[in-house]
Amino acid sequence: PSKHLAINQTAAEIHPVSFNQKIATKAVSKNHSRKAIKPSSMPHKTVWDRLFALYALPEIDNARIEQEIQGYLKHPNYLTKIQQRAEPYLYFIVNEIEAKQLPGELALLPVIESAFLPNAVSKSKASGLWQFMPATGRFFGLKQNWWYDGRNDIYASTQAATTYLKQLGKLFDGDWLLALASYNAGKGTISKAQRKNIKKNLATDYWSLSLSEETRKYVPKLLAIARIFANTEKYKITLHPIANKPYFSRVNIESQIDLSLAAKMAQTSIDNFLNLNPAHKRWTTDPDGPYHLLVHTEKSQTFKTQLASTQKKDRLQWIRHKIHSGENLSVIAHRYHTTVNALRQSNRLSSNTIRTGRYLLIPGSLGQLRSNLNKTRQQLYTVKKGDTFWDIARHFSVKSKDIAHWNNLSLSKILRPGQKLIIKES
Repeated sequence: PSKHLAINQTAAEIHPVSFNQKIATKAVSKNHSRKAIKPSSMPHKTVWDRLFALYALPEIDNARIEQEIQGYLKHPNYLTKIQQRAEPYLYFIVNEIEAKQLPGELALLPVIESAFLPNAVSKSKASGLWQFMPATGRFFGLKQNWWYDGRNDIYASTQAATTYLKQLGKLFDGDWLLALASYNAGKGTISKAQRKNIKKNLATDYWSLSLSEETRKYVPKLLAIARIFANTEKYKITLHPIANKPYFSRVNIESQIDLSLAAKMAQTSIDNFLNLNPAHKRWTTDPDGPYHLLVHTEKSQTFKTQLASTQKKDRLQWIRHKIHSGENLSVIAHRYHTTVNALRQSNRLSSNTIRTGRYLLIPGSLGQLRSNLNKTRQQLYTVKKGDTFWDIARHFSVKSKDIAHWNNLSLSKILRPGQKLIIKES
């Protein structure tokens, strides 16, 4: 959606759906015939066939569309790649598009927004398949915190995006090109451009408005990619086959769970599991929910069975760390690839003060999760009197410069007896 929201914009400007007043159009708009959007009753073997049957945007001959078509055709590998990326998500997206009676072409918006990368983040901090800005995401109920970002949740963000698009379509009286432009630039920007044309007695349709270069290309890009995929023979491309059946199931997990354990329950790799659940930013789900995970449909029953047989207390695999003399939160956080704030939050500490001999529960990041899976071990070495970087490096069969790097030290630094050093071993 809008990636250029001003800080002082009102809720009505950021979220046009809450703004009931519609634009009074004095100038004549160019009307394009549109097909009625009806759910498909015909069975389709592939999602593509079903999607094409839902196409409803006006067929327009325009140089800007043709320019984007030629741009895409120069990169056939990219066209193949985005289809492959879309495979886990497209069936569900088309379902939502069809249920809300939206033009089928809108299911391809993630091509333009994120290239079907669910963790894509723009320079303006828009995120996810549908590139929600933080404020817009929160308005549409997408939770965002240290544990979880709903803008990256395939299920929740798709529901939010299709709801937003549905409301924009109503706001612009079914003119989907204006609705799409508003999704990109913001309702306020499109309204302002229309008012300028009204004063000049000019048409207020999308093609007639004076807009930014990004928004001028946004709609033609969508129309171009939709046209290419629907005309494979003409454009000499091959569609990646995507079956017209659910790729994933949404499973209620009822409580917090370790993501590596969840992946094992689903009998899949952690990377494949996170590809369906990219909203989870740490090694576990959010303790306060949402309590849902997406699981490959073929493994959903296995996952449910495994989940039901695992008590809630056994669903977390926290690291229990005993605090040693000389350690502080910063050293411990560095060792486990987490943050001081994360340690304080997980252990309900009111300050950075910790006591030798007590224990800390260590939350992990996804980076630590993958690190553990790659079997990279870390230990804490206590410097003895007379130790040098070279002595310690030789003892652990590592390099002196690596020890210095792991501990943010200079090789010229004199080591103190009792000092703690992080040592990594593969």
